[in-house]
Amino acid sequence: MKEKILKQVKDSKVKFIKLQFTDILGVMKNINITADQLEKALDNEIMFDGSSIDGFARIEESDMFLYPDLETFLILPTKLSGDVVEARIICDVYNANREPFNGDPRYILKKVVNEVASMGYEINVGPEMEFFMFKLDEQGNPTLNPSDQANYFDLSTTDKAHVVKREMCLILQEMGFEVEAAHHENAPGQHEIAFRYQSALKSADNIMTFKATVKQVAEAHGLYATFMPKPVFGLAGSGMHMNQSLFKDGKNAFYDEKDAIGLSKEAYHYVAGILKHAKGTSLLTNSNINSYKRLVSGYEAPINICWATKNRSPLIRVPASRGNGTRIELRNPDPSCNPYLAFAGVIAAGLDGIKNELIPPTRIEGNTYEFTKEEAKDIEVLPENLKMALNYMLRDELIKETLGEHVVNCLTNATNEEWDNYRKIVTPYETDKYIYL
Repeated sequence: MKEKILKQVKDSKVKFIKLQFTDILGVMKNINITADQLEKALDNEIMFDGSSIDGFARIEESDMFLYPDLETFLILPTKLSGDVVEARIICDVYNANREPFNGDPRYILKKVVNEVASMGYEINVGPEMEFFMFKLDEQGNPTLNPSDQANYFDLSTTDKAHVVKREMCLILQEMGFEVEAAHHENAPGQHEIAFRYQSALKSADNIMTFKATVKQVAEAHGLYATFMPKPVFGLAGSGMHMNQSLFKDGKNAFYDEKDAIGLSKEAYHYVAGILKHAKGTSLLTNSNINSYKRLVSGYEAPINICWATKNRSPLIRVPASRGNGTRIELRNPDPSCNPYLAFAGVIAAGLDGIKNELIPPTRIEGNTYEFTKEEAKDIEVLPENLKMALNYMLRDELIKETLGEHVVNCLTNATNEEWDNYRKIVTPYETDKYIYL
C-alpha cells in the first residue's frame, strides 16, 4: 500500500499532502507536508506539538506522532486544490512512547468498533447532513440572509444555491462519496445531502471530509455554509440523523421476518440501550450551547425519549425499509458534533442493550409534540441545555468508561467554561426586553 501511494503521488505530480486529524471538540486539524516528505509521513515519523491543541497534551509531554491511515489516501479534486495538485490522508494520533493517544477521538471510536467485532457484528452508519447557506456581506463575513427562499423539496433551477449544491454533489462523488440524495430542507437557505452508509469509522471520516468540502465549495461561490444547529430563531434547525444497522455473516442482524414489525431481538435490545443512555450521550450528539436551541418542540427535532415506526417526533424512528435495509434512525444528533465521539457513545449504548438484553418501552405512534401532560407523563425528555447534558454524562458510567478519563475531563472543562461564559453574556433579547424597565 505504501509503495502504491508513493507511485500515485509521483505519477499525479502531487505537490502537497494534508495530514488531517480531529481534536476532542470535533475541529479538523491539518499539517501540510510537501511530497518529498511523504515517505517519512508514511513511516509514522511526522511529529507535532500536542500542547497547542486544546485537550491533547500538557506542555511537558507535548511531542506527538501522526500515524496515517493509508486507506484514507485521496488525491483532491482540482476544483478544491486549484492549480497545485494536493492529496490528503486521515491520521491517528500517537504519544511520544508510540502508543495510541487516549484522547484521540478516532481511537475511541476504533475501540468501540473493535468491541462490535468481538461480538460477531459489523456496524454501519449513514448520516443525513443538513446545513444552511447564507450570503456574505461586503466585507466577506457571513450574514443571516439565506441563499434562497425555497422550502421542503422545492425545485428551483434559477437560484445560486441550486448550482452550488449540484457542484457539491459532483465533487463529493469525485472524492468517492456515494451521494444518495440532495434536496432543499424546511427553512430558506437550508439543505440536505445524504450519502450511503459505510462502516462507522469510514462514516465518521466522511462527515469530517463532507463538512470541509461543503464549506469550501460554498465559499468559492461567494456563500457561507454553516453546520450550526440553530442559526435563526423561528426556523427549523439543522440535524444529522444517524441511521444505524448491525450486520452478521453478511445479513442484517436487525431484521426478522417473523416479527410483527420485522425487527430482531438484537434490534429491540439495541433501541433499548440507546434510549437508556440517551441523556448520557446528549453531550456527544449535541455538543454546544446552540444545540439545545434546536431541541425544542415544534420544529421536528426530538425532545421525547421514545421510539416509533410511523412518525418522526420521537427520538428514534425505525424507517419502513426491511431486509438488508432495516435500520434505526436516531434523530437528535446535529452536524456540529464530533462524529467520532458521538458514534462511539451511541454505539456503546446500543451494545449495552444487546449485552444485557434490555427491553424498550412500548413504541409510540402518535405525534408526541401534541401529547397532553397526562399522555406524556411517563416519557422522559432530553436535557434542556448544555449544562444538564454534562451532568447526565457524568452520571453515566458506561459513557464515561467508553470515552476514558482523559476525554471526560477535557469535555467537562470545556463545557463548564462554555456554560460559564454563556451565562454571563447579555443578549439582544435581554436588552430588547428589559432596557426600558
